[in-house]
Amino acid sequence: MQNLMRFGWEEWVALPDLGLPAIKAKVDTGARTSALHAFDIETFGPASAPKVRFTVQPVPGREDLMIPCSAKIVDRRSVTSSNGESEMRYVIASKMQVGDESWPIELTLTDRSGMHSRMLLGREALKDHITIVATERYQQPKLSYDVYTTARVRHAAPNRALRIAVLSREDNYSTRRLVEEGERHGHTVEVIDTSRCYMAINAMSPEVHYDGKRLPRYDAVIPRIGASITSYGTAVIRQFETIGVFCLNGSDGITASRDKLAAHQIMARHKIGMPNTAFAASPKDTDSLMRLVGTAPLIVKLLESTQGKGVVLAETKKAAQSVIDAFRGLKANFLVQDFVKEAAGEDIRCFVVGGKVVASMKRTGADGDFRSNLHRGGSAQSVRISKEERETAVRAAKAFKLNMAGVDLLRSESGPKVLEVNSSPGLEGIEVATKKNIAGMLIDHIEDRVRPTPIRGRTVDDDDGSQTPTK
Repeated sequence: MQNLMRFGWEEWVALPDLGLPAIKAKVDTGARTSALHAFDIETFGPASAPKVRFTVQPVPGREDLMIPCSAKIVDRRSVTSSNGESEMRYVIASKMQVGDESWPIELTLTDRSGMHSRMLLGREALKDHITIVATERYQQPKLSYDVYTTARVRHAAPNRALRIAVLSREDNYSTRRLVEEGERHGHTVEVIDTSRCYMAINAMSPEVHYDGKRLPRYDAVIPRIGASITSYGTAVIRQFETIGVFCLNGSDGITASRDKLAAHQIMARHKIGMPNTAFAASPKDTDSLMRLVGTAPLIVKLLESTQGKGVVLAETKKAAQSVIDAFRGLKANFLVQDFVKEAAGEDIRCFVVGGKVVASMKRTGADGDFRSNLHRGGSAQSVRISKEERETAVRAAKAFKLNMAGVDLLRSESGPKVLEVNSSPGLEGIEVATKKNIAGMLIDHIEDRVRPTPIRGRTVDDDDGSQTPTK
């Protein structure tokens, strides 16, 4: 004869598929369907395989603990509560674990914030060998809310389906690869034209709108902001940050990396090696400016330059004076830099993801061109980098607080010199040269970053002997 499981009217259970390692459930054999407390319920994904994302507060009285969840939609049905009110609810499937046993159950999603129990266990979820002891509680092994105060809550969280937005105005290789890898990981990835976003800015409910509709709450945003719309693009990212969405690269880091003068000052502050650089506004300072940098040849670089445009090599002092005078005549802002001769028209692109160099390539300029940009006909190949080069690239990305960065550096006689920190590096060159799945690594990093974080707080004993975190 099969051993009977004894259930009281309240039991500790776990829902591992949802990343909920401990939750109290009220057992109600009068109810057919089980229910889970959820809010911010939104559907996403294709109509052929719809999903639902929602947030659970598993600990009563701890509104600061919010576990984001997602699941496939099994059904949508009308459920009548004990007070006679009917409500259309989404139905999901999840494994329920009690002690050493686990089995699949169905759950409806509804707001139970006013209820003592965050979960209701209906009769459909109870196996045949379960007997109910209606006068007792906790007949099965007790769990503890303490799990939500430790790193275990991150390890317990599954790699759930995410809703990701790629902010991009171009249908290029990088955008397509991010969509492809995101969907391969089981996520929904939507490409949003940054310039078509607009914002409702207020203290109570800041929102981002797009083509006449409010955008949903995304789990993550991947910015691919073009240089021409840096100001507006970073404003859109700031709005997502205000809402609480994880942005792969933050607005401050993108803004700082795009301002070449500010970027060099940030690197100097963090003692990151770079070519000698000088900047001045007065035309009277031309000779002094050049002396600060060194002898010719010199690099004269527009502050707004991208992809090698607006970067000039002045091979003699006179040529440098002519270029500087020309830029000043155009009222353009520019930097003057020392030319690292030993680099011989080559630089190293280090791709940093989550504080690690995941790939690196050597870029060589086209014949007769000192610039190594691939957009200007340069070539690339995979390259092994030194420990010092790796550490320099990581420090540079960290200085700008970028989770993703393309750090360009030169190999000089005095060590690596950082030329630029790119906050929207292209994926095509680095993936083709190194044969590495960089887009997949970015999705992996996002999955790790959006996992729940432990809550803080001491614990006190409940009347039943379990531990509950307090504010």
